Amino acid sequence: MAVEEAIVLVGGLGTRLRQVVPDLPKPLAPVAGRPFLAWLLDALAGARMRRVILATGHMAEAVESVVGRGWGDMEVVYSREHAPLGTGGAVRLAARHVSGDGVHLLNGDTWLRYHPAGLEAATRRAGCALGIALAAVDDVARYGAVEVSDGKVAGFREKGGTGAGLINAGSYFLTGAALRGLPDAQAFSFEERVLAPMAMRGEVAAFADTAGFIDIGVPEDYARAQSMFAEAR
Repeated sequence: MAVEEAIVLVGGLGTRLRQVVPDLPKPLAPVAGRPFLAWLLDALAGARMRRVILATGHMAEAVESVVGRGWGDMEVVYSREHAPLGTGGAVRLAARHVSGDGVHLLNGDTWLRYHPAGLEAATRRAGCALGIALAAVDDVARYGAVEVSDGKVAGFREKGGTGAGLINAGSYFLTGAALRGLPDAQAFSFEERVLAPMAMRGEVAAFADTAGFIDIGVPEDYARAQSMFAEAR
């Protein structure tokens, strides 16, 4: 049976977006008349997730008051960090609430159209402990590029390169082995301490059957999201 649990990272400070949305945590920034997180939770519900763990931090109370303990048929639980733990520390803290053998992981400020079950299947098919959803963009300069070979991530190129390519879209699948292998540290970067070393060892599956990537943490993309989601309504 496919994994039906997801962790969503919603605890960031949102410094880049603060000039546009100064009084809300980034995942609650209004997009086409709704909190961005509402669109994300709808997508997870549509993908038949039964349980979502929201990893909160900055303005956690605001997130909890908007979302509550359930979203449609999904159970919602919270993992609150009381001091900044980095992406990895937030994942490790939230992983204590995972009930099954594996979990989907998403950034709470990025949008991507993909099938979580497809990402999980690709990860297991490749014999990998971790899978990453990639987005094709016209210019990788702002994000850094992901190099792929034989269905696996071969490496990451730093920001600054130009041209079309694949980027890290901020959506992952972690097997039980990946969860158990998280560093025994309180605060750390998931990208630096988990993703990059595993990719070097050939343990990260690449999944590019995706579309519609948007990072609302960037003001110009936040503005673009308004019209995109208004059309979707």
